[in-house]
Amino acid sequence: MAAGPDGRAHPSRRDPAESATPVKAVLSRLFPLVVRGGCRTVAPHTTHVPEPSPVLPYEAPGAAPPAPPEPEYGLLPGRPAEAMDGADRGRLLAGAHHDPHSLLGAHPVPGGVRFRVLRPYAESVRVVVDGEPETLAHEGDGLFSGVLPLDAVPAYTLLVTYDGHETGTADPYGFLPALGEFDLHLIGEGRHEELWKALGAHPMVHQGVVGTRFTVWAPNAQGVRVCGDFCHWDGAAFPMRSLGSSGVWELFLPGLGAGATYKFDITRPDGGRTMRADPMARRAEVPPATASIVAESSHAWTDGDWLRHRGDRPVHEAPFSVYEVHLPSWRPGLTYRELAEELPRYVADLGFTHVELMPVAEHPFGGSWGYQITGFYAPTSRLGTPDDFKYLVDALHRAGIGVLMDWVPAHFPRDDWALAEFDGTPLYEHGDPNRAAHPDWGTLVFDYGRREVRNFLVANALYWVEEFHIDGLRVDAVASMLYLDYSREDGQWTPNMFGGNEDLHAVSFLQEMNATVYRRNPGVVTIAEESTAWDGVTRPTDGGGLGFGLKWNMGWMHDSLVYVSKDPVHRKYHHDEMTFSMVYAYSENYVLPISHDEVVHGKQALVSKMPGDWWQRRAGERAYLGYMWAHPGKQLLFMGQEFAQGGEFSEAHGPDWWLLDPSYDAEPDHRGVRDLVRDLNAEYRRAPALWERDTDPAGFSWVAGDAAEDNVFAFLRHAADGAPLLSVSNFSPVVRHDYRLGVPDGYAVWREVLNTDSVRYGGGGVGVGDGDGDGRPVIAAPEPSHGRPASVRLTLPPLATVWLRPV
Repeated sequence: MAAGPDGRAHPSRRDPAESATPVKAVLSRLFPLVVRGGCRTVAPHTTHVPEPSPVLPYEAPGAAPPAPPEPEYGLLPGRPAEAMDGADRGRLLAGAHHDPHSLLGAHPVPGGVRFRVLRPYAESVRVVVDGEPETLAHEGDGLFSGVLPLDAVPAYTLLVTYDGHETGTADPYGFLPALGEFDLHLIGEGRHEELWKALGAHPMVHQGVVGTRFTVWAPNAQGVRVCGDFCHWDGAAFPMRSLGSSGVWELFLPGLGAGATYKFDITRPDGGRTMRADPMARRAEVPPATASIVAESSHAWTDGDWLRHRGDRPVHEAPFSVYEVHLPSWRPGLTYRELAEELPRYVADLGFTHVELMPVAEHPFGGSWGYQITGFYAPTSRLGTPDDFKYLVDALHRAGIGVLMDWVPAHFPRDDWALAEFDGTPLYEHGDPNRAAHPDWGTLVFDYGRREVRNFLVANALYWVEEFHIDGLRVDAVASMLYLDYSREDGQWTPNMFGGNEDLHAVSFLQEMNATVYRRNPGVVTIAEESTAWDGVTRPTDGGGLGFGLKWNMGWMHDSLVYVSKDPVHRKYHHDEMTFSMVYAYSENYVLPISHDEVVHGKQALVSKMPGDWWQRRAGERAYLGYMWAHPGKQLLFMGQEFAQGGEFSEAHGPDWWLLDPSYDAEPDHRGVRDLVRDLNAEYRRAPALWERDTDPAGFSWVAGDAAEDNVFAFLRHAADGAPLLSVSNFSPVVRHDYRLGVPDGYAVWREVLNTDSVRYGGGGVGVGDGDGDGRPVIAAPEPSHGRPASVRLTLPPLATVWLRPV
């Protein structure tokens, strides 16, 4: 059992060396995929025979396959092959040979062609050339060999007998490498932008034969073998070859296809062995099982129109309101395809422009919410297959909803079947234990200075965007990546080459990731969860910035929640908590997040943060949401907060949907808040003043930013054509009558377009004009106020936000 980062045990495939299974019990284990106990079958008469293809050592400089003469040979009795070199034999059988193809398969030798096959537990092996079988001699240890008097390496197949059952197959060691030189060149340089197409397990046709190519990066391994359900998890027969200095190991297994489970059996530099899931696996077993699964997609996308137009308007100049979702618990028990029937309809009804999915990449412990990832290229199998996840994204796009995804390149867990010391050495993590260990989460930090690791992560970002049509990546924990001293004390970190605390390699990685994503996928947005004052997070990379499109405004979130959590009588002493955000509002392109992090671990749900009785708490949440939607920046709201759930988020049971059951007495209270969120989104979309100039200081101006004694905030938002919207928030529990506010000249009549105190939302129904909340016009008078030539007199509802627009 492998201990996960949460301290729980996760099953791992047993090392065959630990098993004492009798030989008779494993006679049918190995290739060629015999029908036995649900295993797959390779029919001997349907296996496609490859063209003659001598296998040469990969390292042989300038080697080229000799051109075979016209085949005029018939089989003559063979002779024994010369004994294999003892050192090669020992390394091969121990899984520590870098070039098994030079020892196995068919090779020209003086006097003919030598055939050597490794089939542990086989009773016999015969080689078939031109329809004629010839039995190979058993050398011991599962090795079978012989020399046939042939002029050149022929096309051939193998007949292998286990427990009296003979099956035909192509020889895995009769194939040239299935990975091209250009791929290896790009991998070596750390510039393979489609790395998922080069590494991992790929069903394919190679040299005319159907099978699966396995490739894995393990540069420090002595040897690597493939094992899986197709060989009863004994990989002795399937050693992989090293493709030179690239550090990549490769093997093509004929007859193997999608659905097979597998791992890599790696011989470490110290001679020990470790069984590892594929870092590039595109599908994984359902946790707590840990094997990788050979995957092949058949999904036919239907969102072409969405993709063509998603970049028509720059994100920072477009409406952008986000509903954050933890998929496994939004509706517990639903699969991706079942979610596709409910989630798009719900989100579209509420008017959000996007959903943001908490991490969907495979992770061993559900309580991590997906933030401790072991399968960076595999959507979690808890909810279905990769194609099922594509179906969900497709359905959201058809409903007009963009899909953002939380992406976690900051760290990974220490599970010993995953990335940690993958080939027996620190590979994906930093070699310095102090740099590798994440002090907060018990995880490991990626080595951003290693080009292959950067490539793994940059390609991963592209993979989700290009293979799953994700519209944006919200990058988790960016601050922990940027600072060498993040959560570390003096003596626990080393300054960079300039003496600073910036992680220059991480900076370079983030810039490369952003530049690459934007270059290849116009219309996609990257979003940084960055909690410090790092300069230039959303500045383009060619201007020295990190290159993100948007940044979470953690300062606004913290300050505003501090303010609304205070009793109204004390709020005047914290007035600047609400106004300070406008000091830096245009330093970056911001998102205002009320995320999952703010409603867990004792922080309380949004409505429960509000002081007062139940009516005041709901009114406070409604006023806060109205203020938030009007404030410069985009909006993000976590699931359950849209209907004033009072309990904290729990991944075990998800949102408290029962609060919306009509049989529940307080259901109208919760439905009213949800109705407000729907109307906020609708009015927001209809008002360009609230999003066209989000990043332009000319799009905002204070009317009353200093009314601390009244707990009032009033400001104007301006569209690109100058059209204004007036937002007024009264965070005191009293009605303020005849409240004068300055307005721009030239707009004689204003109308209330949204009032969070509406009876429809569960409020008292106090209206700004005549007290009945019906949205009647408000007449501007030519009386100067707040530095403006005209003004309006309003009735401000208690604990409420109102929006007004000129008629």
